[in-house]
Amino acid sequence: MAKIGLEIHGYVQTKEKLFCKCKAEHGLKFFKPNINICPICTGQPGAKPLLPNNEAISKIIQIALVLSCKINNRLVWQRKHYNWPDLPKGYQNTISGAYAIPIGVNGKFENIRVKEVHLEEDPAAWNPLTGEIDYNRSGSPLVEIVTEPDFKSSEQVTDWLKQLIHALSYIKSLDKSSGIKADVNVSVSKGKRVEVKNVNSLTNIKTAIDYEISRQGKSTPKIQETRAFDEKTGITIMMRAKEQAEDYRFISEPDLPVVNIKRKEIQSIKNSLPETPKSKLQKLIKRHKISKKHAEVLTKKLEIVEFFEKVIDKIPAHIAVPWTTVELLRVLNYNKKELNEVEIKVEHFIELLKLIKNKVITELKAKEILNKFVPKSFSPKNHAKEHQKISGKIEIENICKQVIKQNAQAVQDYKSGKQEALNFLIGQVMKQSNKRADYETSKIILERLLKNNLTG
Repeated sequence: MAKIGLEIHGYVQTKEKLFCKCKAEHGLKFFKPNINICPICTGQPGAKPLLPNNEAISKIIQIALVLSCKINNRLVWQRKHYNWPDLPKGYQNTISGAYAIPIGVNGKFENIRVKEVHLEEDPAAWNPLTGEIDYNRSGSPLVEIVTEPDFKSSEQVTDWLKQLIHALSYIKSLDKSSGIKADVNVSVSKGKRVEVKNVNSLTNIKTAIDYEISRQGKSTPKIQETRAFDEKTGITIMMRAKEQAEDYRFISEPDLPVVNIKRKEIQSIKNSLPETPKSKLQKLIKRHKISKKHAEVLTKKLEIVEFFEKVIDKIPAHIAVPWTTVELLRVLNYNKKELNEVEIKVEHFIELLKLIKNKVITELKAKEILNKFVPKSFSPKNHAKEHQKISGKIEIENICKQVIKQNAQAVQDYKSGKQEALNFLIGQVMKQSNKRADYETSKIILERLLKNNLTG
C-alpha cells in the first residue's frame, strides 16, 4: 500500500515582498523581468533585510488556523544554505529547518494530518538554458504546508487539494493567479521515501503519483531520492539522493529579530475568519432548504454566498436562487468580473427581485436592468414606472394584432406547422412592448389570434 505526503507551496497574497518594499506580483501574462527589484531582494553586498512583512505573517496565521493548527507565538528565522544561481545570497530565509519552530503545527484538514505550516521567501527564477535570472519573485512570501503521509491514492490527493484551495480562497490568502506547487513524497511497503519536486498542477500531481506508485511497485527504492517530473512524458527522472536537514546547514538568522506574537492577536485573527465552505454549504442546505446543487454553486466564492445570505433574508428562495446562481453570475461572467470588482449593492438587487416578485416588471425587463448593474448598480425603483409590466389583455392583444399584421411570413410559417415561428412572433411582441408585456398572456393571445385567423 502506498503512503503519500505533500509539501505544498503557494504565494501569499500581499502587496509587498517579505523583507523589502518591492511589489509582490506573480503570474502576470506580460510581466517584464527584473522590474520589481532592489538591493535587498537581489542580494547585493551589504544589503540588510527590513523587518518581516506583517501582512504575510498575519495571513500565514490565518492559513494555519483554517488547517486547525496550534499556533506558536515565538518565530525564529533560519538561514537555509544551498548554492544555486536563483539564490543570490547563498541562503534562503525561512521559518523551517532543524532548529525552527513552525508558525502552525499538529493540524488537521479533511481527515489529513497537517504536520506544519511555515513562511519563507521565494528564490529568483533561473533559466538554466539561457543562464538568465529574473529577480521579480525573489523575496516574495511563500507558504509551505507539510502534511503527514496519510494519503493512499492520487485521487484522494487531488480531491483534498481542491478542498484546500477552496477553503483558502475564503480568506484570500493565496495569490490565485499563480496557483500552487507541491513536492510529492511517495513510498510503498518496505521502500524508502521518494520526493518528486515542484509539480505544478493537480493533473501533473496525479500523474506523478500514479507513475511513482507503479514504478516503485516494480522496483522498491532502497535509498531516499529526489526526482523531477517530466510533464511531456508523464514520468519522473532521478535528480539526486535526498538531502537531509544537515545538508542545508541551518543557522539562526542574525539580521532578523525573533517575532513574538501575542495570544490576543492570534485570537483576533481567529475571530475574523469567515465560516468554512463546508459550514456555509450545510447552513444553506439545512437552514435555508437550498438544494445541494445550487448550494455548491453559491459557496464556490465567499463574496457570492455572503451576498446571497443577505438577499435570502428579504427574498423567497425560489426567486433568490435562480437570480443569483444564473442571472447574477451570467452578468459577471459576461463582463469578466468578480463580484468584488464591481459595485452591485445588495439592496439594489433585492429591490429588483421585489419588483419581479410583485409582478411590477417582467423577468425580461429585470434581466435588462440587471445587465446595467455593471460596473455600478442603481435603484431599479426609479425605473419601475417606465418599465412597468403590461398585464392588461386588451393592450397586449392590440400589440399582438400589430405584430401579426407586420409579420405575414411568420404567420404563414406557423400555419404550416413551424412551431419556431410562434417563438419569433412572441419575441416581436416583447420587442414592441419594450419587454414589458407579460410573456404567458402574450403567448395565449397570440395562439388564439392565429388559430382564429385574425390577421388585422
